[in-house]
Amino acid sequence: MNSVNSQRQAKLYRYQLPMDSGVILRDNKLSERMGYIIQLECDGKSGFGEVAPLPGFSQEDVEQAGIQLQHELELWSHNNPQTSFEELYPSVAFGLSMAMMELRGDLNAEGNYQAAPLCTGDPDELIPVLNGMKGEKVAKVKVGLYEAIRDGMLVSLFLESIPDLSLRLDANRAWKPEKAKQFIKYISPSLRQRISFIEEPCLKPEDSLAFAIDHGVAIAWDETLQEAVRSPEFDLSDLTGVKAVVIKPTLIGSVERCVAIIERAQQLGIKPILSSSIESSLGLTQIARLAQQYLPNEVPGLDTIGLYQQQLEVSWPGCELPVSTLEQQQLIWSS
Repeated sequence: MNSVNSQRQAKLYRYQLPMDSGVILRDNKLSERMGYIIQLECDGKSGFGEVAPLPGFSQEDVEQAGIQLQHELELWSHNNPQTSFEELYPSVAFGLSMAMMELRGDLNAEGNYQAAPLCTGDPDELIPVLNGMKGEKVAKVKVGLYEAIRDGMLVSLFLESIPDLSLRLDANRAWKPEKAKQFIKYISPSLRQRISFIEEPCLKPEDSLAFAIDHGVAIAWDETLQEAVRSPEFDLSDLTGVKAVVIKPTLIGSVERCVAIIERAQQLGIKPILSSSIESSLGLTQIARLAQQYLPNEVPGLDTIGLYQQQLEVSWPGCELPVSTLEQQQLIWSS
């Protein structure tokens, strides 16, 4: 497939998909999601990849990613040496490496579509839904958006109402230590064991670690991991003291880098969780396939398709949103 005589073809689409009205990212409303889909073809085989920097979280924006991506596709289509994934923007490295992995036939055909549903809306309506979940009951709650006391009471209500429910909480570094203490005060110690982890409770990682130790609650790194991987001296063993690491490939980098973090985390006794950066249904299903390949027994954090008004090319299992095709998107470059 990689021989010089192989005929390589590449296409680059730019997509714009409308979002649900209530999507807020770091105080900014996200009304539409923009990104790119790569299509690679060689020797009768094809591979797809999504490159979609997340506004407010990615270090690169959509325009920067597009310029770098087109340059790399030009190199690839002419069989020229490519830039190391480590030197590319994380979203570009992930999308390119995923397309190449699928092209080689190395990506699992089946996906891990278990969901940890995001709890939004009326608790009285959510509790019967959560109670009726099949298999392992794991759900996610965003905390830190409202008063810490309200969040604590809500989490306590879910845990008390459903005895076999585990919750993953995501604070996005919203709390100062005093607020974190207010929150946990409303959750009795006997219920805290069913908090799988709280992602990034405090603005400073050292405050998060102290909070975990003082209150007997597990925490996970998300943004702390994203920042750490940018260092050439990155070593996951420097980020111990947590129960889990949340790996968002769009914000971390190539498939190879993500797999290396998964394997290192397992060596260190840290739970790795593959998670979404609000990719389209195409990118989301690929992360689900990656999760099935490397973490088949972990519920991934991929319950974000409901934030969209449309799907893209590939339908997420059980999702009834209309599907927009690649042909309906803008083809901005082809080899």
